[in-house]
Amino acid sequence: MTTLVRIDEVMRQPWRNSGGRTRELLAWPESSNWAFRISVADIEADGAFSIFPGVQRWFAVLEGAGVELTIDGFPKRLTRNAAPLRFSGASVTTCRLLDGPTLDLNLMLRGAPGRIQAVADGAEWRPALAQCGLFTAVAGHCRADGATTTVPSCALLWFERAPASLSFAAVQGSPSAPGWWLEAGAEETLR
Repeated sequence: MTTLVRIDEVMRQPWRNSGGRTRELLAWPESSNWAFRISVADIEADGAFSIFPGVQRWFAVLEGAGVELTIDGFPKRLTRNAAPLRFSGASVTTCRLLDGPTLDLNLMLRGAPGRIQAVADGAEWRPALAQCGLFTAVAGHCRADGATTTVPSCALLWFERAPASLSFAAVQGSPSAPGWWLEAGAEETLR
């Protein structure tokens, strides 16, 4: 089964600590008790992240100049062109905006493996886990095991059963990554 979720169709919800807003694009197996969760966050002001003990987090800047995350006292600068960052949800994490608001992609994992990786325009990608998806920065075409799906910008295309290989080609050139591959799944569902 394949699901397409456009971020403009998902209502923004306030963070647990009221420091920003988020749009939950996918929570598996369910929102109240997830093993993994994919969301897009609007960060409009400096502040602390919520603490999530037992959760691994992945973070990538989608729009804006970027942020400086200080994780357990160690600063890390992230911009639109930076590789996605993995860190513990139990860490004390603060965020400082570099130059105005940002839009950010988040993958949260509770007892499940997973990762985010930048898309190389037109290049083949082979997922290692049972479920995977594509979050697009620009519109384009996703090819999965021979079938092609047109995907709008700022959307999540999710595969409940990961294809053997995928690729994404942007409709127009993108100065940086045209999107991000995401994968997640329970340990016993590794390919």
